[in-house]
Amino acid sequence: MNLRKLLSFRNRVVLIAVGALLGGISLLYTNNMARRLKEKEQHDVALWAHAMERLNRNVLSGSGMAPDPLVDDLISSNNNIPFIITNENLEVISSHLIPDEVIDHPDRLRQQIDKFTEENTPLQVRFSWTNQHYHIIFYGQSSLLKSLYYFPYIQLTVVVAFILLAFIAFRSSKLDEQNRVWIGLAKETAHQLGTPTSSLLGWIEYLRMQPIDQTAVEEMNKDLTHLMKIVDRFSKIGSETPLTTANINEVVGESVMYFRKRIPRNVTLDYNGLAIAPVQAAINTALFEWVVENLMKNSLDALQGHGAIHVHISSNEKQVIIDVRDTGKGIAKSNWNRIFEPGFTTKTRGWGLGLSLSRRIIEEYHGGKIFVAESEIGKGTTFRILLKRAFEG
Repeated sequence: MNLRKLLSFRNRVVLIAVGALLGGISLLYTNNMARRLKEKEQHDVALWAHAMERLNRNVLSGSGMAPDPLVDDLISSNNNIPFIITNENLEVISSHLIPDEVIDHPDRLRQQIDKFTEENTPLQVRFSWTNQHYHIIFYGQSSLLKSLYYFPYIQLTVVVAFILLAFIAFRSSKLDEQNRVWIGLAKETAHQLGTPTSSLLGWIEYLRMQPIDQTAVEEMNKDLTHLMKIVDRFSKIGSETPLTTANINEVVGESVMYFRKRIPRNVTLDYNGLAIAPVQAAINTALFEWVVENLMKNSLDALQGHGAIHVHISSNEKQVIIDVRDTGKGIAKSNWNRIFEPGFTTKTRGWGLGLSLSRRIIEEYHGGKIFVAESEIGKGTTFRILLKRAFEG
């Protein structure tokens, strides 16, 4: 692991650790607040029960004492805590913040009383010195207390979301930086190739005026023309890519014809496109030819000097279908998607960018799809391109 990757890994670990620490501190602090609030509510209800007991004893004793404002305030102030008051026979006398459908349904009422009993110990209110009659207060937790219990988990969710967003933003910035590097490299390559290709054009013209076999000169000129296409393709990376409606049969056919003269003798290259009705699609010809050549080059590498390549065009009402099939070594199914990842390659040479660039050209620039349609080890592979079909107006 190099230094840059190590630092990147450490940054992610630190980010996750800080987020976990903040979440842990928040959880502990909020739980402590919830515990203290629960103790306060229990204390308030105990005071309320004591006030009720005192008030009722005064009434039953006939002391004639005036109502105590403090007692009334204690009773009326606890309006945010749900409760049920019953007599000694568990018959409901009054309730607060409890739906009528619970009070009127014996089974649901019993479940609610059991739930309150689990949350807080019921309180008895004695109304006489003989303790023959009493009321029972069953009470639960206020909405504020319940919110405090859930609040830490909301905080943890927010912290985790923040970490994920930060990680995605960090990764996106890295990808953008890499993309700018590749675009700059491609444009610089195109610029550097411009000078020697211009020089080679001059040498081709010189050779045409010499008394030599012009067949070889013409083939050299074709290769130079193809090299200039490659330079043009590199210059288009990262730039706006205009699409024009083109005859797919002819575009693919030109790539096939060029490739056919440069493959080994023991390899055959078949193409059906010139024998069927033409189909059209909106493409950037230079970049689309690059994809077709990449696929044929991959097929040629898979053949290892012996076998066949079949380029097949078909269509339906919505799509143009281009298949490039070979009889080579095949691809394991576990690698069908991985082969389109930048840097993935099974070859001893190359950077593993051909299929990655091909997917980007087809999917991002042309709005199509490219994938492995089928492959079997030892029998061959079929790559498929799908493009939206265009029709003449």
